[in-house]
Amino acid sequence: MKVAIYARYSSDNQRDASIADQFRMCRLHAEKQGWIIVEEYSDHAISGASLLRPGVQALISDATRGRFDLVLAEAMDRLSRDQEDIAGLFKRMSYSDVKIFTLSEGEVSHLHVGLKGTMNALFLKDLADKTRRGQRGRVEAGKSGGGNAYGYDVVKKLDSNGEPIRGDRTINDAQAEVVRRIFRDYAAGKSAKTIAFALNKEGIPAPSGGDWGFSTINGNPKRGNGILNNEMYVGKIVWNRQRFVKDPDTGKRQARPNPEEDWVIQEVPELRILEDELWETVKARQARNRLARDENGHAEVATVNRRRRPKYLFSGLTKCACCGGGYSAISATLIGCSTARNKGTCDNRVNIRRDELESRVLNALRTRLVDPALFARFCEVFTQEVNRLRMEGRANLAAAEAEIRKIDRELDTLLDLIFKGGAADRINAKMVGLEQRKKEVEAFLAEADEPPPLLHPSMAQLYRSRVQGLYDALQGEDEEKRTEAADIIRTLVEDIVLTPVDGKVEIDVRGDLAGILTLSVQTKNPAGRAGSSQVKMVAGACNRPGGAPPWALT
Repeated sequence: MKVAIYARYSSDNQRDASIADQFRMCRLHAEKQGWIIVEEYSDHAISGASLLRPGVQALISDATRGRFDLVLAEAMDRLSRDQEDIAGLFKRMSYSDVKIFTLSEGEVSHLHVGLKGTMNALFLKDLADKTRRGQRGRVEAGKSGGGNAYGYDVVKKLDSNGEPIRGDRTINDAQAEVVRRIFRDYAAGKSAKTIAFALNKEGIPAPSGGDWGFSTINGNPKRGNGILNNEMYVGKIVWNRQRFVKDPDTGKRQARPNPEEDWVIQEVPELRILEDELWETVKARQARNRLARDENGHAEVATVNRRRRPKYLFSGLTKCACCGGGYSAISATLIGCSTARNKGTCDNRVNIRRDELESRVLNALRTRLVDPALFARFCEVFTQEVNRLRMEGRANLAAAEAEIRKIDRELDTLLDLIFKGGAADRINAKMVGLEQRKKEVEAFLAEADEPPPLLHPSMAQLYRSRVQGLYDALQGEDEEKRTEAADIIRTLVEDIVLTPVDGKVEIDVRGDLAGILTLSVQTKNPAGRAGSSQVKMVAGACNRPGGAPPWALT
């Protein structure tokens, strides 16, 4: 029995020793059972409310490849506390013929998943409720209900039992002076960007310890974040302004505003940094700015879980060679280094027209994609990949055929036992199971095609036509085709590095040219595990050792 051990501790139990303890107990159990430990997986200080953890994702990936037969953990809640996630994990392991065993529950069954999953989900809800009650109690006592804000220091002290007293804050005089300066400058008409430039120029660290950005100052008035919106500066703690819910698709928390009547507001005059007059002046200017944006049609529209396509072809892919920051729009037609314009910590002030950038990159991609040397390399990688698929496919088909022959032999043996007076009921039950398995394997063989040929006879022509087709689709009038082509082009490019050279921009495109074109022949189910997804991408990022080469375009 090949075994994988999994261990986890969450952020409410900050002890690396906890991982070592779980591993030790699981190893002892495995040794007693005579199991072979092939791998150990762990997640440190990560909540069990999500499966988006590197350790458990590696565990799932290796299970699908058949690295082990059983997953061993201290308890089910180490694997996940979320009811949906533990059920999904159980399904994935069952599909891969991997059992789950814990020291607390033994071998995990559907019953465990249902009952323990519900109990763990209730535990999470109860923990969240207790945490919120504790936070509310601290706020009503005039203490902070959460993290620390810029301008204040955390007061560290213990109670009579040696437990830390949470929520006490004191004013940090140096940071408080920076807060007053930001409010005075903004009230005097300076923009948040100008203020951030000045702070960065003087080397004043931002709240995160890095550089100031205009968003750090502006924040979001509705959420109450950002320097200009923190009401603690006028002696008020506002708690429960928003709540967080987990996106079931990404596992990430999303902020949702709470009704104003649910807010908890506590006066803390000892923490006041600003006078009311300065605060109100800043609020009045913010209101005027919002009104001006509304009149110009640029008001921000709140959306929930809206996933938008990139506005432009290469949005989010362009980077500054000087600082590593992104390029963003500085006018209707020009893009420039966002760090240079928003923080002032980069000296790159060379801009480029967006349409010029897109035209140069697209023309270069079209030219280089059909380069004979690159196509020869593509064919080489294509052949290697299809060879691998053929070997895997033929091996799986042979294994399925061998299993059918084995089942037939076992059925013949069972028939002989019946003729000799064996226990017919038990033998018949086993025969039914074998017949069912035989039908499953035969169905798999009927659906699976032979592995594809090494080279498609018209691959060169197909390759070139696909490349030209992408380019033509981007120039055409069909919106659906343009969108599809843009998505494919974006996957060809990892990033576009823009370097200022003598007042002009040098473009360096990095990405995987050959790995995105779907040039392999289509099959129904090529020789993998029954039900596995069809692999269309025939060449990966390994166009050469170390990854795909960049293509310098000037």
